Amino acid sequence: MTRPGRTTVVVSTLTLAASLAACSSDADTLTVYSAQHESLVRTMLEDFTEETGIELEFRDANDSELANQIIEEGEASPADVFLTENSPAISAVDRAGLLAPLDQATLDQVDAQFRPSSGNWVGFAARSTTLIYNPAEIGEEELPASMLELADPAWEGRVGIAAGGADFQAIVSAVLALEGEEATREWLAGLEDNAEIYASNTAIMKAVDEGEVPVGITYHYYWFRDQAQDGLIGDDAALHYFRNQDPGAFLSVSGAGVLASSDQPEQAQQLVEYLTGRAAQERLAGSRALEYAVGSGVSSAEALPPLAELQAPDVDPGSLDAPQVTELMQEVGLL
Repeated sequence: MTRPGRTTVVVSTLTLAASLAACSSDADTLTVYSAQHESLVRTMLEDFTEETGIELEFRDANDSELANQIIEEGEASPADVFLTENSPAISAVDRAGLLAPLDQATLDQVDAQFRPSSGNWVGFAARSTTLIYNPAEIGEEELPASMLELADPAWEGRVGIAAGGADFQAIVSAVLALEGEEATREWLAGLEDNAEIYASNTAIMKAVDEGEVPVGITYHYYWFRDQAQDGLIGDDAALHYFRNQDPGAFLSVSGAGVLASSDQPEQAQQLVEYLTGRAAQERLAGSRALEYAVGSGVSSAEALPPLAELQAPDVDPGSLDAPQVTELMQEVGLL
């Protein structure tokens, strides 16, 4: 089985207007640990420094790496703000007591389904779970009614997953929250028997497109991005939405939170407020990222099915348990 490698931490600084750079000081620089796609975060925060005078230094790596680093650093962490691609990582940091409550005005900028009940972090983007399939290999009427059916013996060797990736593990965490431990264990055991393991969502799309497997579990935006680039990888593939509050209709949330140990809490709160505000959300909607905007009153890219049509299950994004998912996947042999 192919497993994705470790992501290297990269430090970068957002480009600043020369006049602001000349007058800024260390006290006006926030350290942002970011696991979201670099291009999306930089696009959303394009004018933040110009408007506020606050510089941003980024440390980019994957969800679990940065969450583990923050937990290990504890109150000594240099991070002011934590941004994740999927919510289980920021929930782990929250459960460790390392996040500060967010301002209510910031929370109110995002629809309730995209923020946890704790109020200690907030969503700033979302992606829908989908089933990518090859119409030449399988008809839409033959697709499973539920993602859970992919554990049935009939799907042996016919489904692709990226078991080692944060995306798939976030989807598993939703199954755990919705169906419980035993049902999740049985589902994962069925996938261990049935699934072909790929290194990434893009690799799944390529495998489906080329007929290696007829279906694969992935997020929506990989296919939409590919289609926007003339279908270079997935031109023979299509997307199926489970809807009906199925676990396969899970919406994963990218989270933003302020570290309780930040020595610039007001500026850090300002950054999260900006990220969830109309200007940044509209930049997301107009970008090539093709992820969903979650700001109240902001429509996502026209190419995407509206969020209201996805019929996603009701899951508190703060309830997703990454450590238990890892244990279950290791138990059945998927990790």
